[in-house]
Amino acid sequence: MSQVLPKGLSSEAFHARADAIAQAAKELAALGWTPATSSNFSMRVDEAHAAITISGRDKGHLGRDDIMLIDLDGHAVGTDARPSAETALHTQVYRRWPEMQVVLHTHSRTQSVASRLFAAQGVIRLEGWELQKAITGFHTHESVLEIPVFPNTQHMPELVARVDAWLDAGKPLHAYLIDGHGIYTWGRSMAETRRHLEALEFLLACELDLRRLSA
Repeated sequence: MSQVLPKGLSSEAFHARADAIAQAAKELAALGWTPATSSNFSMRVDEAHAAITISGRDKGHLGRDDIMLIDLDGHAVGTDARPSAETALHTQVYRRWPEMQVVLHTHSRTQSVASRLFAAQGVIRLEGWELQKAITGFHTHESVLEIPVFPNTQHMPELVARVDAWLDAGKPLHAYLIDGHGIYTWGRSMAETRRHLEALEFLLACELDLRRLSA
C-alpha cells in the first residue's frame, strides 16, 4: 500500500502509531478477541489525523501496510485504501475528546454474549467490583459504572447519533457495547486503553457468571 503523508506530518510519527496498533492487535488476536478479521483499532497522530486499521485485514498479522491515515471526518488521506466501516465511531471519540489518543474495538465472545444478554435493558450497570477502579476516574468499588448497549445497525450515522445523545444527556461514557457485536473503549494512551479493555472484559465475564450461577 502506498501511503502519502500530508506536509508537516512526519513518517516517524505515523509509523510509530502503526507499529503500536499492529502490536496491540497481535496481542488481542492471540486472546481470541478479533475473530475472522473483525475488530478495528486507531491512534491519533496529530490534531487533524488518526491512523486506523484498513478494512478486512487479519488483526493477528498486521504490519505498517495494514494501517492507513484518515482525517477526523473519516476520509482517507494520501491513499486509496478503505478504512474500517466503523471509522466514524473512532473519529467521534477524537473530535469530542481532544485528549483521547487511542480507540480499541474488539469482538470477544464475552463482549458479544453480554451485548445480547443486556440489549433489552440498554445498559450494563457495574457496581461493587474492585476492578472498576481500573477505569480512569473511578476510585472505589462503591461507584457505579454504566456501559450502554446500543442497537446494531450498518448505518454508522445512526450509531454516532446514539452515542452523541448519551453524551449530550450528560451521562459519563467510558465504553459502550453494540448489540450482537462488541465493545468500544478509548484512552489517553495505548496502555490506558488496554487497561480499560482488559478490565471491562473481566467485569463483563463476572456479570455473565453471576447470571449463569443464579439461573
